[in-house]
Amino acid sequence: MNLALLAAAASGVLAGTAIAVTRLAVAEVPPLTLAMLRYSLGCVCLLPFVLAHFRPVEPVEYASGAIKYRASDLLAMAALGIGQFGVLIALLNWGLQRVEAAPAALVFGLFPLLTLCLGAALGRERIGARLLLGVLLSIAGVAVSLLPKLGAPQSGIWWGELAVLGAACTGALCSVLYRPYLQRYPTLPVSAYAMLASVLFLALAALTEAWPQRLPGLSGRAWAAIAFVGLSSAVGYYWWLYALKHESPTRVTVFLSLNPVAAALMGWAVLGEALSANLLAAMALIAAGLWLATRAASKGTGIIGEP
Repeated sequence: MNLALLAAAASGVLAGTAIAVTRLAVAEVPPLTLAMLRYSLGCVCLLPFVLAHFRPVEPVEYASGAIKYRASDLLAMAALGIGQFGVLIALLNWGLQRVEAAPAALVFGLFPLLTLCLGAALGRERIGARLLLGVLLSIAGVAVSLLPKLGAPQSGIWWGELAVLGAACTGALCSVLYRPYLQRYPTLPVSAYAMLASVLFLALAALTEAWPQRLPGLSGRAWAAIAFVGLSSAVGYYWWLYALKHESPTRVTVFLSLNPVAAALMGWAVLGEALSANLLAAMALIAAGLWLATRAASKGTGIIGEP
């Protein structure tokens, strides 16, 4: 059993579930404030597991030797954390104020294709036919899900969809750039440090939304949603980085195709969102794409320069 791919799949399901649950909170909590609260809780969940051995300026016992965290690496990981947790989630939250959970998750499903293109452009991915076809099938699923909206008379720009697409672009870039640091350092400290950097950034940015004054007025439903997405963020992101550490970014991010399945089912069960024929067809295409991409991984389509 490939534990890295299993971790990627579990992370994909958690992320899709969190997208649906986030819609319970976005009506009350602005995007930056919600992102800050989500990852504050996530950071608190991870912190006890890393305090014992994470020392940013001291050698850290890991594997068979001691590793010293370089100042330049810490700055780079902080920037990636701000992108992955701050920019990505703020854009996603903003989009979820305007788009239902399942369509938003399907647009976010462009993540694998964007990762594949970036990895290939940087020379880190070897693109095989099965892998490429699998990713393209996932993209076709996104297109099918948007057909009803394309045919509906309306005016203006799709700001919600564009925000979710921007979140996917941010995540793809961070996924590709994270890998060197995950090869160099333990996964848990990288997770906690990147998340902490984003929380500090978001705490300042969310002052524009007057978050200290908003918190006392939040409902129990909003706090329950925040608690769920915070805990799922800690667990899911650790699994995500574990998968990125042991597999190529494209193989890992293709499991984000599970997002819309989880989001659609949760949106149907909790939010009363409809499961349309287009949505079911889109999920079938995405499932086929996931199967092909996973088969490509098992046949050894991999990263240039790696065994």
